[in-house]
Amino acid sequence: MKILQLCKKFPFPLKDGESIAVTYLSKAMVNRGADITLLAMNTTKHYTSIESLPKEFNHYESIHTVDLDNSIKPIEAFKNLFSKDSFHVKRFVSDRFKDKLIEILKAETFDVVQLETLYLAPYISTIKEHSDAIITMRAHNVEFEIWERITENTKFLPKKWYLGHLTQKLKKFELENLNSYDYLISVSERDLKLFKKLGYKNGAMASPIGLDLNNYKALQTQELGISFIGALDWMPNLEGLEWFLQKVWPILSQRLPNVKFHIAGRNTPDYIKNLNVKNVEVHGEVPDAIKFIDRYPVMVVPLFSGSGMRVKILEGMALSKIIISTTLGAEGIGVRDQEEILIADEADTFCDKIVDAFELYQDDNKLGKRAYEFVLNYYDHDVLAEKLLAKYQNLIDNPYPKELTVV
Repeated sequence: MKILQLCKKFPFPLKDGESIAVTYLSKAMVNRGADITLLAMNTTKHYTSIESLPKEFNHYESIHTVDLDNSIKPIEAFKNLFSKDSFHVKRFVSDRFKDKLIEILKAETFDVVQLETLYLAPYISTIKEHSDAIITMRAHNVEFEIWERITENTKFLPKKWYLGHLTQKLKKFELENLNSYDYLISVSERDLKLFKKLGYKNGAMASPIGLDLNNYKALQTQELGISFIGALDWMPNLEGLEWFLQKVWPILSQRLPNVKFHIAGRNTPDYIKNLNVKNVEVHGEVPDAIKFIDRYPVMVVPLFSGSGMRVKILEGMALSKIIISTTLGAEGIGVRDQEEILIADEADTFCDKIVDAFELYQDDNKLGKRAYEFVLNYYDHDVLAEKLLAKYQNLIDNPYPKELTVV
């Protein structure tokens, strides 16, 4: 089976959920006989030196990249206020990427073209013009839902209005393109139900993000601390971290005066780097996220915006950590409070759960062990890749008549 995988950023290094989701799935599909070609935007925001890729990043049949300046320019952002186009999506529209896509489609025949996230939807018409491949959309999130939640949590009224304006245009784009692809792959049953409620009518399945569990071998914890890790140029992560520092840490530091809070994240803002708070250590971007998570027994994932599922929670569970998250943070994973992780939405309760977490850790870490078993049973990337390839093969053998595809 030949698959062309399109990405809006290069899926390496594995320091964010999207890169992990793309790389682990593609590797597992290749291990099961698929030939995958990668076409990725190499953006200014997440630029990767292709020449310095490690030798183990060798699973693709071929790799093609197109440099893209997707930095936010104030003048363009202002002009977009008077445009019907989604500013979120427009930053990933590139003539050079389109030309490279056409070149690849003319040179090779593919069975499936897999789009990683909504932001590749502008290229669907180009794919249909130059290929008969099945077009699948792997929706890592319900994109507009992330921004609806961010807007709802924004207090500053001018910013709230601006984000709401952008969100409405993103929602319009997402809904208009709901049935432009042949098959939808959502990362959770919850998201799949929402897509159908919004009007999706073509074939679909839920296929969660999986992990290569061989990469998650828990070592003995070296320090009794709390970890937070997440890309801090992603607004939901920054929003959650600020809430924790402002609402939870002042209480927690009094109750656990000898415990340190360790913060790591790509593109950490200067004001976070320069924090001068007792027992708070800011590491910035760490070379190995797995080793960072593994160093401390307790991990916090305070999220109040977002959609899809949080890969960092899965990584922490795979390392048998005790995780405290919000209801929204745990959304889409299927975990239960007190069974696999701890869940709290208010500052006082969140603080209580962290205190409980250290007691549970010292009591043979039974919660962390159950978390690992849960990931082993439901989020092994090999099992998930096998199911997805079986679905692809079924679609190839029994294609939908093109005239029945809803456009």
